[in-house]
Amino acid sequence: MNWFNYYGLIIVAIMMIPNIVYAIVFKDNNDIKYNNKIAVILEQIGRYACMLFMVFNIPYTWIGFYVSYGLTMYLIVNFLLLFAYCLIWIIMWKKSGIVKSLLLSIIPSIIFIFSGAMIASIPLLVFAVIFACAHILISVKNVG
Repeated sequence: MNWFNYYGLIIVAIMMIPNIVYAIVFKDNNDIKYNNKIAVILEQIGRYACMLFMVFNIPYTWIGFYVSYGLTMYLIVNFLLLFAYCLIWIIMWKKSGIVKSLLLSIIPSIIFIFSGAMIASIPLLVFAVIFACAHILISVKNVG
């Protein structure tokens, strides 16, 4: 894996599919109840930075796979997490509640954190933690 991570691009693309479909189907649905500007800004910065650093590896900010079979572990774990994420979207499509909110915010956070740890990408790890904290907070607060 060099500066461009094809696997990361595929992971991000698959993760976006249920979100895009949901946005198209429920375009008039505005579930935003919690509107903390700082949390929203941090979430958006974290989200787009994570997507960027999943695909592009900036030289001198990442090491690469540092364990034997690192790529295999990276692909298997991310595939299982993506499968769970898409399955939860399908199962809980029209439901709402804390379980759906938590699962659909924790799984992408784990994908970003795990990916950053596996390739030892400092920017991806930093922005994944920022994204995770803000995204989970906003998701939980929007349920109530």
